[in-house]
Amino acid sequence: MNTQILVTYATRYGSTQEVAEAVAATLRESGLGVDIQPMRKVRTLAGYRAVVLGAPIYIGSLHKDAISFLSRHREALTERPVAVFALGPTHSPTDEKEWEGVHAQLDQELAKYPWLTPVALELFGGKYDPAKFNFSDRLITGLPASPLHGMPASDLRDWKAIRAWASDLAAKIKPALS
Repeated sequence: MNTQILVTYATRYGSTQEVAEAVAATLRESGLGVDIQPMRKVRTLAGYRAVVLGAPIYIGSLHKDAISFLSRHREALTERPVAVFALGPTHSPTDEKEWEGVHAQLDQELAKYPWLTPVALELFGGKYDPAKFNFSDRLITGLPASPLHGMPASDLRDWKAIRAWASDLAAKIKPALS
């Protein structure tokens, strides 16, 4: 099986990487050749016929590695099918307004790249684990004015939905790879 699809991700504490690994595994189960790499390590898209990008939304913005990746690989991304997933809400699985707000933030971020037309786009719940925070993040979230002050750990990643999206994605991009 030759590698045809790159699943690439930006992550701060590993949550998006775990989702990218599940997406890659599901694509492989569908018979596709898949390589998985962090965005910051990808030097070229040569050899890949499709790309799946995964990044978290942090305070209304895409992760900085995703922004850099989109800028570095603009031309190559316009030449192949691209799918995008993002991780967003971390505390309110049923709060429609929060989900709509994060969707709007994702749409606003992607609007900065009008040349990017994903064949699939999805927002999944994210993971919040203050035990993994670095010193500066602990300081910020420890401030009483922080919206995350005192928030408990949570994980809204819906693994069944993630695998279903990846399975649907495989069906969408298989014809483009033939």
